[in-house]
Amino acid sequence: MADPLTLWPLLVVLAGAAVTYAWRALGVLLSDRIEAESPAFEWVACVAYALLAGLIARMILLPLGPLAETALSHRIAAAVISLAIFFLTRHNLLFGVGAGVGALTLLTLGFG
Repeated sequence: MADPLTLWPLLVVLAGAAVTYAWRALGVLLSDRIEAESPAFEWVACVAYALLAGLIARMILLPLGPLAETALSHRIAAAVISLAIFFLTRHNLLFGVGAGVGALTLLTLGFG
């Protein structure tokens, strides 16, 4: 018989997967009943965008961890460059994020 301590991590992972996939399955079952243009759905989308904007602003203005060691001017410049590349490449997220990471890395290392 296996030691209960070795089974515990497996049980935690399985329970987490079950909960995650149960909500996803419920979403699939209910998705045909949801109108994407309804006021409630538009409100949820607005709240999601507001949370994302707040988190990004916090990362730039009040960062934690290693990002806090970079200069504010470097973080702002990288964000501006990232947005510019994002819009210049017709909303290509990969290029926008890559440009922001590259700009922040180069600025932090002293190449800017």
